[in-house]
Amino acid sequence: MNPVNQLILSATQLLPRSVVKRFAMRYIAGEKLDDAVRVVRAINLKGMMATMDVLGENVSTREESLAAVRECEEVLHSIQKNHLDANLSIKLTQFGLKMDEEFCYSNVKRLLEIASGYNNFVRVDMEDSSTTSATLKLYERLRFDGLANMGVVIQANMRRSMEDIQRLIPMKANIRLCKGAYLEPDSIALKNREEIRFRYLKLLRMLLEGKCYVGIATHDDFLIGSAEQYIQEMNLAKSDYEFQMLHGVRTKLRDQIVAHGHRLRVYVPFGQYWYAYSIRRFKENPQIARYVFQAIFSGS
Repeated sequence: MNPVNQLILSATQLLPRSVVKRFAMRYIAGEKLDDAVRVVRAINLKGMMATMDVLGENVSTREESLAAVRECEEVLHSIQKNHLDANLSIKLTQFGLKMDEEFCYSNVKRLLEIASGYNNFVRVDMEDSSTTSATLKLYERLRFDGLANMGVVIQANMRRSMEDIQRLIPMKANIRLCKGAYLEPDSIALKNREEIRFRYLKLLRMLLEGKCYVGIATHDDFLIGSAEQYIQEMNLAKSDYEFQMLHGVRTKLRDQIVAHGHRLRVYVPFGQYWYAYSIRRFKENPQIARYVFQAIFSGS
């Protein structure tokens, strides 16, 4: 990160939470489940799907994990009750991955069983590099146990991702492919923008040729255009893939993707832990933090 962006990001973290919240809520549905349901309804009316995420990660007690499980159960019940075209995304450290992997396994299994009863799906998000191996291990175990209504995430910037995909393709894994949002050391993750783009497209082609269902998660025009070329070259059906974007980001672009005849899913985060999520997004995209400062000083 260049020094100017680092300075802006540091200054953003010194702002009152109320100020950060004013802008963060452009990218977060709200603090309550009802807020998320309202946003997803609007997304569905535009012909798009959604995935709902209860914000929070790296919990430190079993009680916090069980509370998160209950919140996610309510999401699944609410999707069914409100006839939403949506599924659930989860982070394993929210369910105790770093405390007790067996405890985490039982929590995730419970959610998958509830989702299965509704013919719904759960996406296991990928977090920082300290959890990658444990996340894939748990994913593979749940799949081996017959729980097929789940997917996982691969981050293209991670140096290990090529090897991970080679393990996942024989399973016909459902994979969200993203660039990667966490700050990692050079030994673990690629840093150069063009190198990450090249790696993303290489992994995407591998997955599509391997007949895996792929969530093409990106806001990058170049990657979207290249993905559309792959889809045309391979003569893929709409049911073979989907595009994915974040709530509040490049809404005109997502409308264009749908207009081109593709399926698109919007990631809709909500919950009381909005601040930590917002700061991480600022780190991923310092331009958002710049926008916050420009808006403050312009009085908008």
